[in-house]
Amino acid sequence: MKNRIWLSSPHMGGTEQKYVNEAFETNWIAPLGPNVDGFEGDLCHYTGSKYAAALSSGTGAIHLALVMLGVEPGDEVICQSMTFAASANPIAYVGATPIFVDSERDTWNMCPDLLRECIVDRLAKGKKPKAIIPVHLYGMPAKMIEIMEIANEFEIPVIEDAAEALGSNIEGKKMGTFGLFGILSFNGNKIITTSGGGALISDSEEYINEARFLATQARDKAHHYEHSKIGYNYRMSNICAGIGRGQMEVLNDRVEKRRSNFEYYRKSLAGNENISFLEEPKEFYSNRWLSTIYVDRSDSNFSKKDIYTSLLLENIESRPLWKPMHLQPVFKDAPYYGNGVSEDLFKNGLCLPSGSNLEDTDLFKVIEVIKSINY
Repeated sequence: MKNRIWLSSPHMGGTEQKYVNEAFETNWIAPLGPNVDGFEGDLCHYTGSKYAAALSSGTGAIHLALVMLGVEPGDEVICQSMTFAASANPIAYVGATPIFVDSERDTWNMCPDLLRECIVDRLAKGKKPKAIIPVHLYGMPAKMIEIMEIANEFEIPVIEDAAEALGSNIEGKKMGTFGLFGILSFNGNKIITTSGGGALISDSEEYINEARFLATQARDKAHHYEHSKIGYNYRMSNICAGIGRGQMEVLNDRVEKRRSNFEYYRKSLAGNENISFLEEPKEFYSNRWLSTIYVDRSDSNFSKKDIYTSLLLENIESRPLWKPMHLQPVFKDAPYYGNGVSEDLFKNGLCLPSGSNLEDTDLFKVIEVIKSINY
């Protein structure tokens, strides 16, 4: 059996155990504790955000942001169509309707032109969207300067889904700090992990305090258990936060390695005219969480399926690009403003193994398999 080459597996840095051991030694096993406070401080220091709430998932972070913005049944929320379901599902949690907007070619993220078209049309229909959720796919920043200009013009708050983009920036400004809220994820396959978990970041102390309150079952200040609002069990544990503190110490190294993986793939496949890579626009910096390729079939029988199947036969994990939300059965009736970009990317795009713990021999094997395909 050939050794498995994973798409993006967890990569420990060496100091995580120290923080976890401290939690055990001091009996801070239950939720909250010094590691949670420390991890939130680390996130603020790294991103430049003023406040952070460490949570059980990025999905929970989006949910809390929508709740705090007062999104209710009957409301509408604009969401990028090409993304993982976790970006859109919380809209359904609060009973609102997702309005999906397609991507543009430069970053594969929310198209500002279609965003404006969407807002103008929803307003004409008598519905002002309550929030906008752009996503930074695979670590590539969305066109946040343009998106924020439009959002501010129409006075619609932005929940910036930076779940895949910790370490990415535009002109030095970290992703997750452009919108009213930023969403981070530390799932096992992300650039750093807490085994599971996420965070909500914001420059609003009021919102972050409210998020922490709601995330701990919304327990009011009283000697007994008093609840005047519906709360959630969304807080990150002190153990998981300890893992996160150790991971933050190697975050820059993880970004550097992922970017190195991307450059290796790009240079190694430069001779194949049917394969192209998503380049960084000027002043954009991607953490290259996942290295992605686009396979052009206009003059070839060579397809992404050929690559996927060939890699699978060698026990190498790859993954199609996200299937757009407007094509998902669960959201089939949701309004959609599109140009066909996300459908084309889904049809022809593929994610290659990108973990920061890949060896040179792993990368070479991936390239070897791709080059061996008869195209």
